[in-house]
Amino acid sequence: MKRLIIASTSTLYNGNYLEYILPELKVFFKDIKTLLFVPFARPGGISHEEYTSKAQEIFKTINIRVEGLHAKTNKADAILNAEAIFTGGGNTFVLLNSLYKHNCIAALQKVINSGTPYLGTSAGSNICGQNVKTTNDMPIIYPPSFDALQLINFNINPHYLDPITDSKHMGETRETRIKEFHTQNTIPVVGLREGSWLHVVGNSITLKGSLSARIFEKDKLPYEIETNSKIEF
Repeated sequence: MKRLIIASTSTLYNGNYLEYILPELKVFFKDIKTLLFVPFARPGGISHEEYTSKAQEIFKTINIRVEGLHAKTNKADAILNAEAIFTGGGNTFVLLNSLYKHNCIAALQKVINSGTPYLGTSAGSNICGQNVKTTNDMPIIYPPSFDALQLINFNINPHYLDPITDSKHMGETRETRIKEFHTQNTIPVVGLREGSWLHVVGNSITLKGSLSARIFEKDKLPYEIETNSKIEF
């Protein structure tokens, strides 16, 4: 049975890495001793080793050891043998390209659908959807496919922002871009605001956190769902 936490972000404003969701993770990863971290989403500014070290530091506080997937010779095998998996944020296209390059897509789908606990933040959440066409990231690299892990039957838009009423100019809003997506696609999109996450158990998906989420479906007006609501399409 699938068990996932699909979070909008890793860090809230003025907060520390994963601090806001750590109590939830302590319960979610109960009895897990070793976590496999996927650091591939960061294209620059921080190495895979440094990114993994950041995850190691926070998970050490809840007595979980973190190993970086980048250090494994056979990355697909490492996924197949992982106790639990965490994919961090960064650039979604870079992340997806690396997963295809290292033949990790099928391995991730197999173990997560079989019950290996999975945590995604930002880009690591984007890849849980049907495809990555609703990410906010620039396509700085072209992966073999935009198709993602397809663990849920909709797409995510992490870091979802509402229009600022009195703003003189903030460019195209997230809502505008998602509506553009729906001129070419029929997949529903969940706009996850900062500090929100989806808790997936089997086929049950629940919005968690203190904020509502904005839901977009083709040919329908966008609407809000409140925290602790089930998401069904």
